[in-house]
Amino acid sequence: MVNVDDAVIARWETHGSRFEVLVDPQAVQDLKDGKDVDLSDKLALDQVFKDAKKGDKISEEYLEKTFHTRNLAEIARQIVLKGEVQVTTEQRHQLQAAKHRQIVTLIARNAMNPQTGAPHPPARIESAMAEAKVHVDPFRPVDAQVQEILAKLRPLIPIRFEVVKVRVRVPGQYYPRAIGEVKGLGRISEERWLSDGSWSALVEIPAGVQTELYEKLGARTKGTAETALVK
Repeated sequence: MVNVDDAVIARWETHGSRFEVLVDPQAVQDLKDGKDVDLSDKLALDQVFKDAKKGDKISEEYLEKTFHTRNLAEIARQIVLKGEVQVTTEQRHQLQAAKHRQIVTLIARNAMNPQTGAPHPPARIESAMAEAKVHVDPFRPVDAQVQEILAKLRPLIPIRFEVVKVRVRVPGQYYPRAIGEVKGLGRISEERWLSDGSWSALVEIPAGVQTELYEKLGARTKGTAETALVK
């Protein structure tokens, strides 16, 4: 259960009635982002209210008539998805900061400078977002905001989402250490074992993780891995 002081009020009004629940703000954000969240342990109180601040409760009979269920987690889910969320200024700032980090991370991971083929560091993306006066909505899905944000960044920095191909060659003895890193960052489109016992693969990765791939392979193979960007 979430603490009452940390919860936000999710409110949905329909057919002249108002339904409110006290719910974990992170759970609200995750639901709005399209994630599958069980609200069973994300409510501050196991009750639906007409007015949460006054403590006016709604009967189970009326809830069943409106939502066709008495399952509180399902009712709360519908209220969150169909309604609006009441948050304090501090809560909004916290949720906005978290969503801002998610967006920066996603852009940095998937975007590149098409002029150089190199990824943009997160700090550069944050700087451009600040310059473009980007507003991040804490309750809109990340994917729904990213394309709008990219449109605002393009006049300031050369940027686009891209998948790049990297040719990787790893000495055979380091294959067990390296394969997990490769699969964790991208998709192997072709692979083969060479006559000298080394493993060669063509890997498709988001443009922004090139540096991460090179660093992880270097660490896993003691600097013996070979990589080449395929144009």
